[in-house]
Formats: sequence, structure tokens, C-alpha cells
Amino acid sequence: MGRTADYSDQSCSIAATLEVIGDPWTLLVIRDAFKGISRFEQWQERLGVARNVLASRLKTLVAHGVLEPRQYSARPPRNEYVLTQKGKDLADVLVTMHAWGSKHLYGDMEAGVVFKHIPCGQQLKPRVACDCCGEIVKRSDIEMIVLQDRPTVGEILSRDEAA
Repeated sequence: MGRTADYSDQSCSIAATLEVIGDPWTLLVIRDAFKGISRFEQWQERLGVARNVLASRLKTLVAHGVLEPRQYSARPPRNEYVLTQKGKDLADVLVTMHAWGSKHLYGDMEAGVVFKHIPCGQQLKPRVACDCCGEIVKRSDIEMIVLQDRPTVGEILSRDEAA
């Protein structure tokens, strides 16, 4: 895939996530899947990505259970690709990345897309809250604790592929 980074010896969920969704084009494929795009030709047309690159990204996302192929044509054989629950769980990642890009890259300009919080009708500005107490989390409230003797990214992903 033209990849230069190798995280396989690290024990880190961020590195493991990058192994699955960190390639160029991958998050844009997932973004468009949330918009209802499900067919190879649709992605290729919308993104302008090379066919071999798109095929590789779809294959990786299927292998890791983020997308699921469903045949929609027998002759010629054609699949569409739909988000699995694992894929749907990336919604928060995309919304948070959108907020970061809007704030730090677009600034005062509109980014072209906004997310509306349906219950209150206002533009969504995502924040992280603690699942246990519900409190909004500030960076100063977080301590990173490194656990010892954890499986490496390579071990996790090889176990994931075997499943």
C-alpha cells in the first residue's frame, strides 16, 4: 500500500487504529460511507482516487471488519460496501476530526459542512465527557497510564485477521 510507517511492535491503541484507518483516502471512504455511498464507482467518481488505491482501501476495511461487502449484481459480480457496527463506531472520530479542522484550519470560514444536533437544533461542537460521571473532560483532567505486558499492534491485528 505504499506505507512507510510500521507500528507492529508498539503496544498502543492509537497506533493500532492507524494501521486500520490511517492510510490516505481511508477516512474519506468512511466519511462517504456515512453519506450513503456504498459502491466502488461512486467512491471513485466522488474522490477521484486511483482505482487500485480504492480497491486496496476497501479490501483493508473489509479485512478489518469496518465495511462489509454485499453482492448487488451477479453478472457481472459486483459488491456494495456497507458500514458494520465497527465502522459506525468511527462516527465520533469523524465528527471530532471535523471540529478540529474547522477550528484550526478553516478558522472563521465555513468548512463546507456543519453538523446539527437534532434535539436542540444547534450546530454541534463536540466535547468529550466521562462515561462514569458525565463530566466534560478537560485535557488537564486526563492522566495517561501505560499498561505493561500488552499485546503489540502486530499481534492484535493478526488475531483480528484470523477471526
